[in-house]
Amino acid sequence: MSELLLKDQSANQTELSRRTFLQGTGLLLGFALTGAGTESVFAAPASRVVENEVTGTFAPNGFIRINPTGAVTLVMPMAEMGQGIYTAIAMLLAEELEVGLDQIQVQHAPPNDALYANSILHIQTTGLSSSVRAFWKPLRQAGAVGRDLLIAAAAKQWNVDPSTCHAKNGAVFDASGSKHLSYGELAEAAAKLPVPAAASVKLKDPKDFTLIGTRAKRVDSSIKVDGRALYGIDMRLPGMKVAAVAISPVLGGKAKTVDEKAALAVKGVRQVVNIEEAVAVVADHMGAAKKGLEAAAITWDDGPNGKVSNADIVKQLEEESKKPGVVARHDGDPAKALAGAAQQLEAIYQVPFLAHATMEPMNCTVHMQKDRCDIWVGTQAPTLTQAVVAEFTGLPKDAVKIHNHLLGGGFGRRLEPDGTLLSVKLAKHVDGPVKMIWSREEDIQHDMYRPYYFDRLSAGLDAGGKPVAWTHRIAGSSIVARYIPPLFKDGYDFDAVEAAAEPPYALPNIHVDYVRVEPPGVRTAFWRGVGATHNVFVVESFMDELAHAAKQDPVAYRKGLLGHNPRALGVLSLAAENAGWGSPLPARHGRGISVQFAFGSYMSQVAEVEVAADGSVKVKRIVCAVDCGMYVNPDTIEAQVQGGTLFGLTAALYGSITFKDGRVEQSNFDSYLPMRIDEVPTIETHLIKSTEVQGGIGEAPTSIVSAAVTNAIFAATGYRVRTLPIDPTSLKATG
Repeated sequence: MSELLLKDQSANQTELSRRTFLQGTGLLLGFALTGAGTESVFAAPASRVVENEVTGTFAPNGFIRINPTGAVTLVMPMAEMGQGIYTAIAMLLAEELEVGLDQIQVQHAPPNDALYANSILHIQTTGLSSSVRAFWKPLRQAGAVGRDLLIAAAAKQWNVDPSTCHAKNGAVFDASGSKHLSYGELAEAAAKLPVPAAASVKLKDPKDFTLIGTRAKRVDSSIKVDGRALYGIDMRLPGMKVAAVAISPVLGGKAKTVDEKAALAVKGVRQVVNIEEAVAVVADHMGAAKKGLEAAAITWDDGPNGKVSNADIVKQLEEESKKPGVVARHDGDPAKALAGAAQQLEAIYQVPFLAHATMEPMNCTVHMQKDRCDIWVGTQAPTLTQAVVAEFTGLPKDAVKIHNHLLGGGFGRRLEPDGTLLSVKLAKHVDGPVKMIWSREEDIQHDMYRPYYFDRLSAGLDAGGKPVAWTHRIAGSSIVARYIPPLFKDGYDFDAVEAAAEPPYALPNIHVDYVRVEPPGVRTAFWRGVGATHNVFVVESFMDELAHAAKQDPVAYRKGLLGHNPRALGVLSLAAENAGWGSPLPARHGRGISVQFAFGSYMSQVAEVEVAADGSVKVKRIVCAVDCGMYVNPDTIEAQVQGGTLFGLTAALYGSITFKDGRVEQSNFDSYLPMRIDEVPTIETHLIKSTEVQGGIGEAPTSIVSAAVTNAIFAATGYRVRTLPIDPTSLKATG
């Protein structure tokens, strides 16, 4: 792997011991962890060549930079937060550009929706497991355009037809293979050629892929292992101050009293800034800032939400869920079919508020000046963040410089600009750059949470146990209404009903509706999987209830409803077969199955659990079958299945944010528990090779695992878990 280099474009970035990168000739290439600040490079539309008279840089579109040394830079449109997208996107480009993955270096893209918008989300945002889906074609086209121009430049120099030449490993060869020119040698000449339309270039036939579909090593592994990788929290600038922050423990509250004198008496403390909803202590270093914050002895006016409790929120949801909602799907006549069914079933399912709890707590460094605002942060949504800051400061967007970083976990939390905005509010009162770091307690207690959902289901079975009616009402907060208002139409939230409105099964009479219920004093947001994380649990658990009522095996029952859906049937059969479904297990051991179609991918999981006499649950094994269409890197998919499964499993076993007197009761990892390493099950991934359109993978395993586990618990104990997280006291052995 070639050396990964840091491009310092801020003029204020200082070198960090052990993290300092080497710099190369021509453009300073690599992981531009302070952001892509050479705005002139990115100013031209993607359809035009950006010429550089000094370096002769070849830049046929917004994604590629090749300088005369032959260094190839991919301007990365998406954020890397551990999901491996830097590698996957680089593979797409390298495949068509005809360079090795080790020849590509990666640089964060600047905020620019025109050049780097995610075609699924329509803005420059990393989310919805959409990166590969959105950039599968654009990045391949970008590489193909570059390849064809470089071939044309070589052919012109040799005075031959371009069709007689070919590219390989960063060079162009003539028909005989005896002559070749490197991309570096051709960069300046290629930059002078007219750029063809992306749609006009010929892309490789998948059968000719040499990189896509192979197990490629992560391009960012080495810098993460040896500590050179820079995250937002690592930012250091000359003269930078550090701020610790206390935010009102109740949403809508504000500081009532602050002992500024005591805080300023702490050595190293420089300022106390009261921003009403928060108080920040600015100091020379974090230790002094934290001591100053403690000395400030802040008291709070709780405001209108000081009496909010979990019980009140659940009661509100329960009452609202009795009312008809906005129809997400209605096929046949479910009411008539239910009335005439041989057997009727009803159930209520609930899932809690969940925090993101990223390993890197919220942080942001801001240098606010009269005519510009520089921001160093790890964000999933750079253009949204830029726009919010521009609106608050009154600056034009191009005066708000977002220097993006690697993210120490995102999961949707870093889609939100609230942390950056709070840092900007502070920076307006500070002379020079200031870095605000949230404590773990602030991070968990002032998160924006996965909504609490309250679901009502009913079903009718015929004499043979087959479902003839299915109704599902979902009640909960709408994230889409707040985050993407144009997509929230007539009360319909597409995310809230994902995997519920279109379950994979043949259900002739089905009604699904959604009731928007906004809890007081709680901010909700996207969380790894969001709607699907609750709907798959509900749908797959209730489907298991139907199988039990029909006195049929859960796998066989599902197969009987998937004859029309070969891809769903394929993952179900593969997972069950590899898990040894039906083979005997000891007492209080069980297997559970779940199936889903979400984020464009089909997936099935089998969980094997052991439930101890005291009710504690040990998940021993997870077998996962995946059909995500044509995939890029199977190694990354396996890693995502492992990480996503553990993320969802942690939530199923322990995850719950609760409120009392308007305050979040959990504060750190002692009360908002993560799984421990000795609890981690064996996770097997079985990947189906497919030529279907690409699906997403990052959030899918998080959504599917809870139902597999709770269905396994039922198989082991006969107890049906309808509320998460799993309550061990309900699972104790009796007699």
